[in-house]
Amino acid sequence: MERTFVMVKPDGVQRGLVGEIISRLEKRGYKLIGLKMLRLTPEMAEKHYAEHRGKPFFPGLISYITSGPVVAMVWEGKNVVAAVREMMGATDPQKALPGTIRGTYGIDIGRNVVHGSDSPATAEREINLFFSPEELVTYDRNLDVWIYE
Repeated sequence: MERTFVMVKPDGVQRGLVGEIISRLEKRGYKLIGLKMLRLTPEMAEKHYAEHRGKPFFPGLISYITSGPVVAMVWEGKNVVAAVREMMGATDPQKALPGTIRGTYGIDIGRNVVHGSDSPATAEREINLFFSPEELVTYDRNLDVWIYE
């Protein structure tokens, strides 16, 4: 099964949306295998957002993502990377479809509630940045026979 990294950003934590985001992913049928709340250090944030280094918004992004706690998660399932991206909606909540996480809860691109990996390769990098192998729990879920053929 494929794995992806999802992070509820400081605005999502402050607004009490952690449970709603977890609930949506669970109801879709994906399996939570890693979960932790933490406050990112500037160094960790810079590693996470390394592809944006040098862009004008980078300093503000680092300041924002380190401003409060985040909830980091690893989810597992068939085609989970693409499906979670679709469930989150466009990065800019003003362009996100109604019913998506960002379309429902976001208003501003700088406060878009949630981050999700954009590819399996990125997911692997982000998972390894936030979790050690021992922190990921592999387990059988009896309801998987009702989700997958």
